[in-house]
Amino acid sequence: MQIKNKLISRYVLALAGIIFLNSCTKKQDAFVNRKVSFNADWSFHLNDSLVDKDTIGTSTKWRTLDVPHDWSIEGKFDEKSPAGYGGGSLSGGLSWYKKTFKVAAEDSTKITSITFDGVYRNSEVWVNGHYLGKRPNGYIGFQYQISPYLHYGDKNNEIIVKVDNSKQPNSRWYSGSGIFRNVWIETTDKLHVGQWGTYITTPKVTAEKASVNIETRVQNDHLASKKAKIVTTIYKEDSKVTSSSREITLTKKSSILLNERLEVENPILWSDEKPELYTAVTEILVDDKIIDQYKTTFGIRDFKFDLNKGFILNGKQVKIKGVCMHHDLGPLGSAINTRAIERQLEILKEMGVNGIRTSHNPPAPELLDLCDKMGFIVMDEAFDMWKTNKTKYDYANDWDKWHKQDLIDQLRRDRNHPSIFIWSIGNEIPDQWSETGVKIAKELAAIVRLNDKTRPLTAAMNPPVNMNMNEVTLQFEKKNVQINPIAASGVLDLIGYNYAHQTYSHHQENFPKTPFIATETTSGLQTRGYYDAVSDTIKKWPVRWDLKFTEGNPGNTVSSYDQVQAPWGSTHEATWKVVKKYDFLSGMYIWTGFDYIGEPTPYEWPSVSSYFGIVDLAGFPKDVYYMYQSEWTTKDVLHIFPNWNWKAGQTVDIWAYYNNADEVELFVNGKSVGKRAKKGDDLHVMWRIPFEAGTLKVISRKGGKVVLEKEIKTAGNPSQLKLTADRSTIKADKTDLSFVTVDILDANGILAPNANNEINFSLKGNGKIVGVCSGDPVSHESYKGTKHTALAGKCLVIVQSGDKSGRLELTAKANGLKQATIVITAE
Repeated sequence: MQIKNKLISRYVLALAGIIFLNSCTKKQDAFVNRKVSFNADWSFHLNDSLVDKDTIGTSTKWRTLDVPHDWSIEGKFDEKSPAGYGGGSLSGGLSWYKKTFKVAAEDSTKITSITFDGVYRNSEVWVNGHYLGKRPNGYIGFQYQISPYLHYGDKNNEIIVKVDNSKQPNSRWYSGSGIFRNVWIETTDKLHVGQWGTYITTPKVTAEKASVNIETRVQNDHLASKKAKIVTTIYKEDSKVTSSSREITLTKKSSILLNERLEVENPILWSDEKPELYTAVTEILVDDKIIDQYKTTFGIRDFKFDLNKGFILNGKQVKIKGVCMHHDLGPLGSAINTRAIERQLEILKEMGVNGIRTSHNPPAPELLDLCDKMGFIVMDEAFDMWKTNKTKYDYANDWDKWHKQDLIDQLRRDRNHPSIFIWSIGNEIPDQWSETGVKIAKELAAIVRLNDKTRPLTAAMNPPVNMNMNEVTLQFEKKNVQINPIAASGVLDLIGYNYAHQTYSHHQENFPKTPFIATETTSGLQTRGYYDAVSDTIKKWPVRWDLKFTEGNPGNTVSSYDQVQAPWGSTHEATWKVVKKYDFLSGMYIWTGFDYIGEPTPYEWPSVSSYFGIVDLAGFPKDVYYMYQSEWTTKDVLHIFPNWNWKAGQTVDIWAYYNNADEVELFVNGKSVGKRAKKGDDLHVMWRIPFEAGTLKVISRKGGKVVLEKEIKTAGNPSQLKLTADRSTIKADKTDLSFVTVDILDANGILAPNANNEINFSLKGNGKIVGVCSGDPVSHESYKGTKHTALAGKCLVIVQSGDKSGRLELTAKANGLKQATIVITAE
């Protein structure tokens, strides 16, 4: 394989993930990799606003790092942070990144571009002193052609990036700061496929045959006309499926949009259960030599949203069981890491999740790639606000100048992903209640349909109908119903509901011509591992959303029984019961899959992260995870909680989630305290019993035969640490991660559920500790340190590989506890 772009060897070796297998094409020896990583060896400086202001100079102090990078996560939690509680009490600021690099002399006849997948926010870029431009939106990718400003051969080039996240608050959640997504150098012939240059659709799909339409934009930047041959080949894994070719002539400095229709016999369809992928390879040949090669991954599937049957995928009714996800990766902050995203998706898939909503912004490309491969039904969302601000310095200030370009770029970047089924043009937009909002919605809808006609669009409205609620029963009443102006305008293909689950059953009456999607639901609240002994006596929010949670639990905790909710939402069980019941309800996206930094509802300081997640910030499931697993998967499930460490004689509620069984029986120290079976639409069973130290055991049975057994034992005093790695072997590529769970156990190896010891970590070998976390929303310890306090007997430490293979030896210590060591192999 030849790599024509000879950048400095340290980052040339970090090739983009678009390298083909040798069997992809007979002309593989001529393949030129267009794209290489540009992540390594940046110099970084964070300004002190009182000293540096908005300048850098010869005295500026720099440190070397790799991007993606989030500098805010490195800071201290501060109650007075201008980002506010919503921003996680972590500050932004203004920073500079710079990097020197060389470009091979032979590339002087080519086109060299730099691509940023996302910089938060207000980025400005210079190459060798030439100003390339500004991009306010932190979540959108952008590219600059830098060929005219480069030095070729032995002379160094310098790129400088200014990132200004100093005006805050500019987000309702933790945004992070910096070059927090990947950076690429792309080198092409002057005759090449343009950026995001293909658009693949499958307008007709049957079991026997699928039509595949491929639009390709070919760009000629030569100062002369060019003749070329365009060959398009579709592969299924390593096997060629079909191909086409044509001759073209382009005049100088021009582009052409080519349209090809190919047929795939006996297509293997993409679905959430079997996410089958194809690859289209576009080759440009001049004089029978390949000068450009462009790869597009796509899927073949047929779907619709039906007024009566909900979501139909490949002829099969599928309920969308989705979650909303913010972009941060917990203790890693907003710095994108493919393995960290993959781990999140693996945990959600194990729960039964089949859908992701990218709340509330364009996601990292790596998330969409993984959703394609793993089988998630994605709602790709563009904006959290339009012209009206939600926070003082947010994107609304940039709306007029940038919204059209940002939306077009998102659509063209993302539209080939088979995992994307819905475009969302906005979330809880303040303008939604005005005619101005309707006008904007129509403009955005026209942009979407111009760039992609294959997917429906929606907006996440709060709510699409007014909430006439009976004050006694909290049930929706059909009187004087008012429809949200955008929902009434006919501009949407799907009516998107944020909350308002009491109105779902009336959807067909209110919107007889437009299908349903629950864009955001639930807002249940829990602190993992914390319980009030009796579940129905816990503190709840008042009905009115604008009243404070004045009688909250000590330490800003929220009970893990599924009985605490934000006043605009519901418990987890309440909304799922409704969505489960009606075929015409196509599905829902729960708020949220994981906890995220910022927006610490229901509390404010000292809380710094959310309580909404079904999984906590460290990636540890909360109890309600198993309710969904029992409902959303076919695997046998039996889960009981809370822990079994209480005061003698104290009354405790025992809940059980189960499936594939007729009944469950509970035993305390071998004595039965009764059988329970779900009745009606029940999703759990419960026993109220006095605490008696020993063993709590539950057995599920079907037809009298045991399905599963589970035990919880009373733990003694914390005695030892246990380390468990999610992967004991990782790649030595400076990016791969091993997520190591730390359990605090008693002398008999039982988890100590109330242990909150401070744990210290050390690592030997070519790697580093890049994150520590317990999932505690109130913790102010740094996620980037080497020590952390456990929550409910558990903690997480994240180990990242270096660039050399070998052993990574992680040791955990805590005062009074037996230490633990684990070996991770990097290769």
